[in-house]
Amino acid sequence: MNNPVANGSKLEQADAIVAEPLETLGAVDFRFIELMFFAYRQFTADADAILAAYGFGRAHHRILHFVNRSPGISIAEILDLLKITKQSLSRVLRQLIDEGFVAQLPGEEDRRQRRLYPTPKGRELTLELSRQQARRLDAAIVKIGPEGAGAVAHFLALLGGSEPPARTWLETRVWNEGPLA
Repeated sequence: MNNPVANGSKLEQADAIVAEPLETLGAVDFRFIELMFFAYRQFTADADAILAAYGFGRAHHRILHFVNRSPGISIAEILDLLKITKQSLSRVLRQLIDEGFVAQLPGEEDRRQRRLYPTPKGRELTLELSRQQARRLDAAIVKIGPEGAGAVAHFLALLGGSEPPARTWLETRVWNEGPLA
């Protein structure tokens, strides 16, 4: 690799630079961090391409996913589950409602409460996105086998399911359906 300081570039004028990369197993073990970066990129790639055709992004995907997994979810519940602000939800949700992917209805007991439901169009898009992601997951799980799949599920639950809204979701909507492998 070229040393920018030795090449007489403007970098030699900087007070201090670091020209050596961080070691993979130095002060931090970068292996899992980089594996997560690349895995997430692959996991989202197919869905991103489909979403782009609609002018949507990952925020739209997350909302569609959870509205489809829990029809009638309240605005407050989705804010808590996704850990997003009302402002960030508002723009994305408005687009999903305006384009007919999600319906917003008042609560049956409290008419001030807003409940979100998928439309048939929203259900079909969610299934299309999920099929692509499931295809990638299934291909990887087949290669590691059922024993490994349980370990991966446990690892992911430990990584992302420790705070109350996520833990409650996993306990009531994922783990009660049986083993993942």
